[in-house]
Amino acid sequence: NGAICIQPCSPSFHGETSFVCEDRKWQMLSDACASLDVQSLFQVRKLLCTDFGLCSKLLAKTDLPSMHFHCQADFSCIIPDILSSPAIPGNIADIVELLKKISLLLSVNVTRGKMQSYSRIANHILNSSIISNWAFVRDRNAGSILLDSVNLFAGKLHLRNGSEIIQEPFIATKGYSVHKNTSGKSFDFSMEFNSTGNITGHVVIPEEELLRLPRASKAISVAFPTLGAILETNQLDPAFVNGMVLSVSLPEELQNILLTFEKLNKLEQVGAQCVGWHSAERRWDPGACELRAHNATTVVCVCAHRRRTYRSFSILMSPATPRSSLLGYITRVGLGLSIFSLVLCLVIEAVVWHHVTKTEITYMRHFCLVNIAASLLVADVLFILAAIVHNTALNYQLCVAATFFLHFFYLALFFWMFTLGLLILYGLLLIFFKITRFVFLAAAFSIGYGCPLVISILTVAITEPKNGYLRSGACWLNWYETKALLAFVVPALSIIVVNLIVVVVVVVKTGRSSIGEGCKSQDLSSMIRVSKNVALLTPLLGLTWGFGLATIIDSRSLAFHVVFALLNAFQGFFILLFGTLLDRKTREALRMNCLSSRRKWGLEK
Repeated sequence: NGAICIQPCSPSFHGETSFVCEDRKWQMLSDACASLDVQSLFQVRKLLCTDFGLCSKLLAKTDLPSMHFHCQADFSCIIPDILSSPAIPGNIADIVELLKKISLLLSVNVTRGKMQSYSRIANHILNSSIISNWAFVRDRNAGSILLDSVNLFAGKLHLRNGSEIIQEPFIATKGYSVHKNTSGKSFDFSMEFNSTGNITGHVVIPEEELLRLPRASKAISVAFPTLGAILETNQLDPAFVNGMVLSVSLPEELQNILLTFEKLNKLEQVGAQCVGWHSAERRWDPGACELRAHNATTVVCVCAHRRRTYRSFSILMSPATPRSSLLGYITRVGLGLSIFSLVLCLVIEAVVWHHVTKTEITYMRHFCLVNIAASLLVADVLFILAAIVHNTALNYQLCVAATFFLHFFYLALFFWMFTLGLLILYGLLLIFFKITRFVFLAAAFSIGYGCPLVISILTVAITEPKNGYLRSGACWLNWYETKALLAFVVPALSIIVVNLIVVVVVVVKTGRSSIGEGCKSQDLSSMIRVSKNVALLTPLLGLTWGFGLATIIDSRSLAFHVVFALLNAFQGFFILLFGTLLDRKTREALRMNCLSSRRKWGLEK
């Protein structure tokens, strides 16, 4: 497993094909077999060379032998051979490299003829029918290289009479002259995506942006209906492009643009995210854009144009997590009930505190319970605030702050559950070993709040300088780029495992028969006692979070997500029920408190 096998191509091709062994089967890894000979493309047409400088540059950079070159200024002489060649992975790689060299060497004076030839070559490898071949191109950054090459070449396009439109089925270029007196400029694209129909895109330069221009300039936009599917083949994030890719080349003074994308997958429940392509890091970056409007068919984005980093934009949709109105309903109802239950739990604990904390062990138990409830209450409130911050597209710093405190209080919840688990072990196993209240408080605060604080600070300090603290599309810890989420997952799962061991110890200790083998009534009583202990401890020790592993194993299963949402959205209610209302001493203290209140107000019969 993991072995690599390399085979030569058939006689009519040059290059090689690589395979990798997976599950005892050879799977194609890359295919570099090509039929095109890029080095000889400019020799095959016996045409007059009208631009000797163009030919000389290509001669110098393609390591061709010194011979007479025949080509045209718009390099249209190579197009018939390229268009007649199959768009196999090896040929795609060669054409990408050719377009890169043309954009680097021959973009001094890009005329309409040059741009037409360039677009026809690019269109050949952007056809929707051959997109799957890109997965086997050896250079995984080939799509990004193509995008950068097209942007560079199109940005040098010379505009005749103030405008230019060059349209191919899978790449379209439009350019206009702009100045500060222009009322506003827009680029409208309607292009074929596949055999089923077209897709549209819309770029608008706002009038207030045009007022920044000191002189007349040009604005150029390029639309790619299929390039998004190519770019995502090398992305770690499972989110996929759900619209065309729109590139813009604008003067430095123009900083913000308005883009409207038609969605490929028109599901109203599916969320959309506006992103810009970071050309240096070769990834989609949500920090480049903000969501302005969103409905079932279209998404409107406001994006920041930066020549060195952000010149291409699109929208993403994540397929991993199932979007369901049921999940949203469970979360909203569960969080509301959880917050109410936790507030009620804290009120009851405050009322009965002096009655239920007369011994050291009960004091410690209720102290842990209060901190568990308080941590979960703050975390639930912050969860709602973080969702509001993200949905209203507020500033980045506010989202970082919300994520930091959300991370801290969820960790505090788990570490206080861990403290309660240790306290249970102490009560069961260390019967003759006593600790003072001061020692307990010092240890409990160090574990319950000290450890989460250290982990939270280290996480933001390590990942935020690289802009890897937040995940794309939510105010929560990043996963795909920096794995910052591990700073929550590893402690949480470790505590769940430890607390599961605690429950096992409790079951063993309380499940033993009193004397000998015991009768059936004793066995039944033992089973009831064990079941009650497990039911009481499961929410208090956070074992319900263990069901989150099922959503990782099968992230597309709606049933797993519904179960996980039910157990955790209602956790505050479970803590109130099992930690407070079903506790015998707490109920007795409440009854005594009610009786004393009745006597005080003369309500006793």
